Amino acid sequence: MIPTNFITTTTEKIIKWANANSLWPLTFGISCCAIEMMQTAASRYDLDRFGVVFRCSPRQADLLIVSGTVTKKMAPVLLETYNQMPNPKYVIAMGSCAINGGCFHESESVVQGCDKIIPVDVFVTGCPPHPEDLLEAIQKLREKIQRA
Repeated sequence: MIPTNFITTTTEKIIKWANANSLWPLTFGISCCAIEMMQTAASRYDLDRFGVVFRCSPRQADLLIVSGTVTKKMAPVLLETYNQMPNPKYVIAMGSCAINGGCFHESESVVQGCDKIIPVDVFVTGCPPHPEDLLEAIQKLREKIQRA
């Protein structure tokens, strides 16, 4: 008789599952979108129930959420923060300013999107995007991690 109460898998699939279900983001809140990001972590939306626990150090984080206008003066700081994160690392660009400079895109001091500095995995559109949009982006990132 063959037992039927076991699961076969690979170590790689288990690691992907663990990475997708325990994202530890580092907040890179530069402007008003950071308020919406904080609201997503608060009790109404409660990111903790999804295994998303905000960290204070890039060395402990595997997800960088960039929310707000990235200026040319802030670009080196963003790159250094990204480089300090351990692999695998992921990036969510939250809001129009982080994606393309937003309403400040014509300014000489604004970077036309944080994807010009670091690779971005998921974009969250809006000005500012709603907390539900950030939740959806995190879910898309989870799916992307498990497919990779």
